Amino acid sequence: MSSTANGKNGTWRNWGGNVTARPARQVAPASVEELAAAVRRAAEDGLKVKAVGTGHSFTSIAATDGVLIRPQLLTGIRNIDREAMTVTVEAGTPLKRLNAALAREGLSLANMGDIMEQTVSGATSTGTHGTGRESASIAAQITGLELVTADGSVLTCSEEGTAEERAVFAAARIGLGALGIVTAITFAVEPLFLLTAREEPMPFERVLAEFDQLWAENEHFEFYWFPHTGNTNTKRNNRSAGPEQPVGQLAGWFEDEFLSNGVFQVAQWVGRAAPAAIPAIAQISSKALSARTYTDIPYKVFTSPRRVRFVEMEYAVPRAALVETLRELKTMVERSGLRVSFPVEVRTAPADDITLSTASGRDSAYIAVHMFRGTPYQAYFTAAERIFTAHEGRPHWGKVHTRDAEYFARVYPRFGEFTALRDRLDPERLFQNDYLRRVLGA
Repeated sequence: MSSTANGKNGTWRNWGGNVTARPARQVAPASVEELAAAVRRAAEDGLKVKAVGTGHSFTSIAATDGVLIRPQLLTGIRNIDREAMTVTVEAGTPLKRLNAALAREGLSLANMGDIMEQTVSGATSTGTHGTGRESASIAAQITGLELVTADGSVLTCSEEGTAEERAVFAAARIGLGALGIVTAITFAVEPLFLLTAREEPMPFERVLAEFDQLWAENEHFEFYWFPHTGNTNTKRNNRSAGPEQPVGQLAGWFEDEFLSNGVFQVAQWVGRAAPAAIPAIAQISSKALSARTYTDIPYKVFTSPRRVRFVEMEYAVPRAALVETLRELKTMVERSGLRVSFPVEVRTAPADDITLSTASGRDSAYIAVHMFRGTPYQAYFTAAERIFTAHEGRPHWGKVHTRDAEYFARVYPRFGEFTALRDRLDPERLFQNDYLRRVLGA
């Protein structure tokens, strides 16, 4: 599922297939020293530098025509500190490898997103999150960072450091690749625990009516609404004393592979060929998944395989505005004549203290809209974005959006703090690209 390392003529392409770039050169450093040297050499040659993970962002956040740093050799666990309960990992480590390695050590992250193909630095730099009442995004679990800055020096930061290091730490946990290239991340971990997942269909109106209660009663609550229907599928994950009761192999294959990936893929193909059939397909697919309960270790509950390729937009709105925002979205779909074949995903996060986190300083709810790869998504995303921005929504940094620095200065109270730090760390804009120019200003 990773992006093409060297496509035709050294072209790089993201997972969603909607972003391509032709870097002047690609470098895969095997050490922090090699990476720092590559950064210094790029500066000497007058080339911009970007690091890229597995290409799971739908924005051009990692695209460059300069030097593309690929982190596949910077992987693995550097250190596990059982006293401090932290783990330090190389930036290019895929989340799935981190999760499996931690589980073997009897450890786990407190919360994670719903896919684990991304590298740890790609996921955290763009603000990847799951859902949680108290536990926040992956970046919010970071306790320390190491990064190579524009002058080729290695900077470490944490909450414990000097005033400048604390300022860097507040911003660089979700740094958008604008402050430097992350080379290692230290995460807080905890002893491996069990989660019981309860998945069940629920009418859209009931979920909205009971949303505050469903949120308050569950450690991790999320749901999917199927456009053109009044149906949702809800998922509640809560810590459990056990015993482990994983999804059976056959049931798991049927629900997660056959229905969620196989049949769903075919339904997407049919919908793309004959959009008029989508509402009928939606009625069927929204009822295909039945209720189920299972208990397993965290990453097996939080994450699931996503083999159907899509393009996605996701906005964080204040949690108190979720119900109203969703009603507006449903009304818009019903009145628009749009045919939407992908469910809308809803999750939550508590307020955090990271400068450009989508949950910075406010309890948030996330609404994600998706379209099957290859179907026109502009009309749907534009109409959805109009609704989200009316509620001062903050778009996910790695997902499709049209916002710019002027908008972000309005919805992020600490926006100026981030741009001032960037001026100090990268005055020559070595890490600039078109996307950063748009979202952070020139």
